[in-house]
Amino acid sequence: MFHSAAKSLSVASTSLYSRSFLLRVRHYCDKAPLKLRISQAFSTADLGKSVKIQGWVRSVRTQKAHIFLHVNDGSSLQSLQVVAGAELNDQLLTFGSAVEVTGILKKSPHQKQAVELEAQRIHVIGECDPVDFPFKIKERHNLEYLRQFPHLRCRTNAFSSLLRIRSEATAAFHSFFKDNGFVQIHTPVITSNDCEGAGELFQVEPSSVGDAHREFFFSVPAFLTVSGQLHLEVMSGAFSRVYTFGPTFRAENSQSRRHLAEFYMVEAELGFLRSLNDLTKVMEDMFKSTTEQVLARCVEDVDLFHRHVTPGHRASVDAMLKSSFPVMSYSEAVEILGRSTENFTFPVDWGCDLKTEHEKHLVKHCGNVPVFVTDYPYRLKPFYARANQDPPQNTAAAVDLLVPGVGELCGGSLREERLDVLTAHLEDAGLEDTYDWYLDLRRFGSVPHGGFGLGFERFLQCVLGVDNIKDVIPFPRYSHSCLL
Repeated sequence: MFHSAAKSLSVASTSLYSRSFLLRVRHYCDKAPLKLRISQAFSTADLGKSVKIQGWVRSVRTQKAHIFLHVNDGSSLQSLQVVAGAELNDQLLTFGSAVEVTGILKKSPHQKQAVELEAQRIHVIGECDPVDFPFKIKERHNLEYLRQFPHLRCRTNAFSSLLRIRSEATAAFHSFFKDNGFVQIHTPVITSNDCEGAGELFQVEPSSVGDAHREFFFSVPAFLTVSGQLHLEVMSGAFSRVYTFGPTFRAENSQSRRHLAEFYMVEAELGFLRSLNDLTKVMEDMFKSTTEQVLARCVEDVDLFHRHVTPGHRASVDAMLKSSFPVMSYSEAVEILGRSTENFTFPVDWGCDLKTEHEKHLVKHCGNVPVFVTDYPYRLKPFYARANQDPPQNTAAAVDLLVPGVGELCGGSLREERLDVLTAHLEDAGLEDTYDWYLDLRRFGSVPHGGFGLGFERFLQCVLGVDNIKDVIPFPRYSHSCLL
């Protein structure tokens, strides 16, 4: 009896203690400030609440009784104004310093539909020396100047906007493919094939081995990929629609505004595809869908570029979205270029490879909207392009999408699905042994198919009007430059 009573008393005491503990936790949670990102703080849903924000100081203004800070955490182009009493001032509160601020979120008495944070506590987490910092908040630096500081340029308005746009554009491409029934494939970065056949490859080998007679790490020569297309073709034998989105590499010794040694490609492959018209429709729909999503979800960031970096470019983008993309054959393109009074650096003859100056002229000729050029000479295209078998011209069922300000944005083709024709082409090139596995794809249930690749950085150039491709990628890699 005694033990039973003692046990009941112990249980009751434990229960009371637990209830008291839960009440204290609940009280603490009710009083703890709500942690918000700067972009969330602009919502009126949290007005009057105790909140905590973290970020970097973009400006400091000191008055006799108050200090005013603008704080940004990268989630929004707009900074949040923090108002604090002069007693919270700190000599470490300078441009660029990292802070944590706790206070009450309120409507701004000076600006309609604006909010500000009335600070109760400011904690400086990281110091910054504004004297030596290369960017000044009240100065507008051009993109070429920012390029000198790849480790710091993400802290500027222009480049932080670019990176948010880039992130949204990435999501937009994935969304387009998901909505249209494509399966994402992670194609390898290290490969043993030269998809484009141009020989512009970076070879991969261990850096720790110095023996000139060493064996290959993979038993065969291996390279950084120039395209995931051949691997997508493998997958298109089991999935009717596949895509990949990842880094690609070209060892091209170029300092131009259009080329990088490392860049990102969006590539897709479609099975049961019989015409270039079906392929160009997907390419046009993808371009318009992703562009519209970027414009809708990055309004302030895109507006910064279209107003201050490339003024007037928005009208060009709107015209692209409203227009149906015209289609011309390579032969028609050569005729247009031949009739032009423009003095081209590179002469134009049937069979020549179109240069950037030719591509931009064709776009201008079509009213500065994107244009598809089809049916190139077969010898200009890789072995996998489907031959039209139309002597004497001998063209390939290939297509390029040319866009204003950039030139070529997308390249694609129908793939040669006929085993006998493909075998003959590989034998002529002496590649039948190297690509015997590729012939297997035609031996075992092949179907007519085609695909394309889009340069992601060139897409951003096109939408934003940025002239140099080095300004739309976080860390540009090109010949004689590999900073960081």
